[in-house]
Amino acid sequence: MQAAEEDPGMSEPTYDAALDEALAQFGVPGASWAVIVGGEIAQAGVSGVQTAGEARPVTSTTRFQACSISKPVAALAMLRLVDRGVLDLDADINTTLRSWRLPRNDDWQPVVTLRQLVSHSAGLTMSGFPGYKRADDLPTTVQILRGMSPANTCGVRVDTVPGTQFRYSGGGTLAIQLLLEEVTGTPFPALMRELVLDPIGMADSDYTQPPPRELHGVMASGHNVTGDVVTGGWHVYPEMAAAGLWTTPSDLCRYALAVQAAYAGAPGALIPQRRAREMLTPQILTTTTDQIGGLDAVGLGPFLSVSGPARFGHSGGNAGFRCHLLAYRDIGAGAAVMTNSDLGTYAVQRMFAAIAKAHDWPDCPIEVTDPDLPAESTLARFTGRYRLRPGLELSITTVRDDLQVTFDGQPSMTFTFMGMNGDQAPMFTSITTDTTLRLDGSTLTFIQNGRDIACERL
Repeated sequence: MQAAEEDPGMSEPTYDAALDEALAQFGVPGASWAVIVGGEIAQAGVSGVQTAGEARPVTSTTRFQACSISKPVAALAMLRLVDRGVLDLDADINTTLRSWRLPRNDDWQPVVTLRQLVSHSAGLTMSGFPGYKRADDLPTTVQILRGMSPANTCGVRVDTVPGTQFRYSGGGTLAIQLLLEEVTGTPFPALMRELVLDPIGMADSDYTQPPPRELHGVMASGHNVTGDVVTGGWHVYPEMAAAGLWTTPSDLCRYALAVQAAYAGAPGALIPQRRAREMLTPQILTTTTDQIGGLDAVGLGPFLSVSGPARFGHSGGNAGFRCHLLAYRDIGAGAAVMTNSDLGTYAVQRMFAAIAKAHDWPDCPIEVTDPDLPAESTLARFTGRYRLRPGLELSITTVRDDLQVTFDGQPSMTFTFMGMNGDQAPMFTSITTDTTLRLDGSTLTFIQNGRDIACERL
């Protein structure tokens, strides 16, 4: 591992061994990290390689997919436009959107605001996006929002009363992306560079999708749970505001430092103090608590902790990448860790636990877990052919740790393991539809739209 890249004279941090051990334990090819101490990036380091089986090492300028950490960075750009009077946090977005608008639900037209979108309380669908293979045709933003070919996801709509509860929605962030482009007339990557990336020195960051060819040499490849490289090295995310940022941990820490500075009212901050304080004010409580840092509410972009010392941050997971950003609001401390593996979550947890211990972070809950992967015997029990109802059958095969499910007359779908339920029955969920499969003994249950349907094995 290379350490202390921001300050070569600094002694080796005590948490180097924790990361190296975690990468080896979980088969994660590479990782990069940076730590904020005393209001500056005091330490940074790397470990491993950009692509498994190749010699190119991860360096301080190797870019990883920020995944959902793209969202709070994009939210900062949105808040700059709000502060300029270009956008209104509490206006109906349909009064501004032109090429797409939130559709009606029968005779009810939902009213949704930017405040609700950015705090995941707007009630919009599409929690996340699977991305596209590099050889795929890419849809436009409007095609994704409408669910039109070549989009690989359903259209975005409201199916929960806006403002009433937390409902994580990458679809809502995509609506923000479209709105920002339409009100400025500027492509999203250029707009992000103008409003956020350049002003705070995020020189190794870019939202361009697909990424420019000249940057491919500094981009890490993603890896699945079996250690294989994601097809083409990485997926492409035209849902740029939701998942499209390529960056480094040091650049993510620069974002955190910019937020800390704005909150403190520092001269020249990216947004005024009053706006930064609104940004870090809880808008809605989440339904679960983040395992790294106890984040249990959402502000205007970042997730927040509402008990104990004030913290903000965000986690991220795209195909083949896992990462996390966490910072304290008031004490100039924080860190970012990025990995190039679907199992990187477990390395990230252990790295944050080591960082928190080494720097004596106050009251910082970090839960360290082990992978909950299905046993081969569990996967084997699912394989076979089933009848959902007369005239509709499906077949299930296994692909590594996933299920490949084919309903008659439909293309195959991938279902991923989501753990055991209270009765210790394995559950698999679709990555493209709101559908779950559960296996109780030898009975396969199809779960969709609140209905449980027992399937007959053929």
